[in-house]
Amino acid sequence: MLVVNDLHVNVNGRNVLKGVNISIGPGEVHVLLGPNGSGKTTLVNAIIGNPKVKVIRGKIYFKGRDITDTSMYERVRMGIGVSFQHPPRIKGVKLRDLLLNMASKLGREVNIERVSSLVKMRDLIDRDVNVGFSGGELKRSEILQLLIQSPELVLLDEPDSGVDVENLIVIANAINEMCGLNIKPSMRSKSALLITHLGYILNYVKADRAHVLVNGRIACSGKPNEILEQIAKHGFEKCAECLVK
Repeated sequence: MLVVNDLHVNVNGRNVLKGVNISIGPGEVHVLLGPNGSGKTTLVNAIIGNPKVKVIRGKIYFKGRDITDTSMYERVRMGIGVSFQHPPRIKGVKLRDLLLNMASKLGREVNIERVSSLVKMRDLIDRDVNVGFSGGELKRSEILQLLIQSPELVLLDEPDSGVDVENLIVIANAINEMCGLNIKPSMRSKSALLITHLGYILNYVKADRAHVLVNGRIACSGKPNEILEQIAKHGFEKCAECLVK
């Protein structure tokens, strides 16, 4: 589904990613952990095609196609969706209208009330997009938009940041629904990359594989529960030591 090969990315003249390699197969959910400033959000921006980041070396492949130089619009059209940590507020545009417009452009007929109820947003869809929303409401608004988009690959930048347990459970249930984690693995087709700092989301979403990003490089990859256990014991400093061995 997604292959990131030897990716080097520059942001504002600074080399942030320094040879990242990640491969996510169809139906797989991967989690990317790392300390603040390690490059996690930069990787999301590079995969979605944000023009503010510059790929200086390496390739990004989606469904076998090289998308390194394609536009963000084209990547979304191909089936990549993203939930940013700090989504924009849009005054004068109702969330309902945004969702209906998205569905129309995708050629889908959706029941906005039913879908919004999945993330407890039914009472908020007639408000301006993200204006005056709490932290949990912002996250649920982003997830709601992804449910309408129904992408083949979803990128979630810290869905567990700044939310209480009640909101986290709602968000996690929606992620499980969106990625088909409630059905047999052999029947799943959608993939996800979850970005997280402390891994709280993994209490409610079952990931297949975890990666740790430190100083712009993948320090280690493995089973999520084992990596979380090591981070809990030793912190990210132990992962950084792996890079210099």
